[in-house]
Amino acid sequence: MNAKVAHSYASIFRPDLFAGQVHVVTGGGSGIGRCVAHELAALGAMVVITGRSEDKLAKVAAEITEDGGKVDTSAFDIRDEDQVKAAIAAIVAKHGRIDGLVNNAGGQFPSPMAAISKRGFEAVVSNNLTGGFLMAREVFNQSMAKHGGAIVNMAADMWNGMPGMAHSGAARAGMVNLTKTAAYEWAYADVRVNAVAPGWIASSGMDAYGPAMAPMIRSLKSNLPMKRLGLEAEVSSVITFLLSPGAAFTTGITVAIDGGAPLHSSVMPSGDHKPATSYDGFHRSSVPKVLQDQADAA
Repeated sequence: MNAKVAHSYASIFRPDLFAGQVHVVTGGGSGIGRCVAHELAALGAMVVITGRSEDKLAKVAAEITEDGGKVDTSAFDIRDEDQVKAAIAAIVAKHGRIDGLVNNAGGQFPSPMAAISKRGFEAVVSNNLTGGFLMAREVFNQSMAKHGGAIVNMAADMWNGMPGMAHSGAARAGMVNLTKTAAYEWAYADVRVNAVAPGWIASSGMDAYGPAMAPMIRSLKSNLPMKRLGLEAEVSSVITFLLSPGAAFTTGITVAIDGGAPLHSSVMPSGDHKPATSYDGFHRSSVPKVLQDQADAA
């Protein structure tokens, strides 16, 4: 299955939904962040994508520009407090305000808990929790406290623990709790804070785990009631809704986007049925390399 060839993002939302608004997407240079940036731009937002790699951000910015969207880039490390403060100040100075923040950036590595070093544990927590906290705090203090807004944080399917990724599970659980606290404390300023918890999503991030994880990744769909992995667009559409006026009375929640993964039972298997219907509005999506053989055979 090759990358799609189309002209624009086929969002289920109206094209001018975010016209005149400024939305920041961290980790916008690849994977889910790239998809979210494309959808928000297609809906009229000025999208500021951030990340540590200027080259990756430039490639996505060129895609969005080619598609007719408005985009800006900001390269910095969300784990560095001074860099975060300076970057948000620069975005506000240039664009006037920030209406939406998607705390998408993060990362982890597979490892049994007994083998994770203190340095490795802290690095993943810094990526997946502390960096998101710093971004949310600065966006609130420097912009949203004055005019309101919406924040969507990134969690994960860690409800039954996260074997093989204890560091990420701990950080993502922390993000769920941080989301609730921020939603309560910032409601007075008309700021809504929610989170999404994707399960196994067929995104480019899967290719970062290396060949040792490939057999496990290819077998994941067998353990899902929907018998397929999720798509980037299926995460993006939920994030987009949470940023939208349609979610005006929704705050402090975490939406699971996992194909029913926590419901899987070895006692009563869901059987061998065809995969559930999918939605992929992302015209530039492609199948991760680790799954391409399966896609070609499907």
